[in-house]
Amino acid sequence: MARHAKVSEALKREIGSIIHEELKDPRLGFITITHLELTPDLRYAKVFFSVLGKEEERQKSKEALESALGFIRRLIAQRIGLRLVPEISFHEDRSAEYSIRIQEALDQIKELNEPRPSSTEATGANRKEGRGEPKKSNHLHKK
Repeated sequence: MARHAKVSEALKREIGSIIHEELKDPRLGFITITHLELTPDLRYAKVFFSVLGKEEERQKSKEALESALGFIRRLIAQRIGLRLVPEISFHEDRSAEYSIRIQEALDQIKELNEPRPSSTEATGANRKEGRGEPKKSNHLHKK
């Protein structure tokens, strides 16, 4: 594995660990680090994260992450032996939401394209006696 990939994976792992174990900000929601893009010179890192919850919770989580940038960089410098710690920027990753919406749309299309039972099939399925005819009574009617 190349040095770039090793550093990228180590940064992703450490940032996730710091967020979950070290940060005590009440604004932080349930955050998952989805991926990290590191420049070839290892000076800048874009950290992509996803948050469960509503828009307001996502915004608060992003503000909390941005306010903790200095703290996160300091811990990374202590834990990973790099000459220069990359400048970090956080970006929200909404790909999970998009994939859920796409799946819902595909399910709706599938429902529209599925053949529906015709009315004769539906009534025939309810009647168990011969060929859709009503069940005949065994009682004799006297006049």
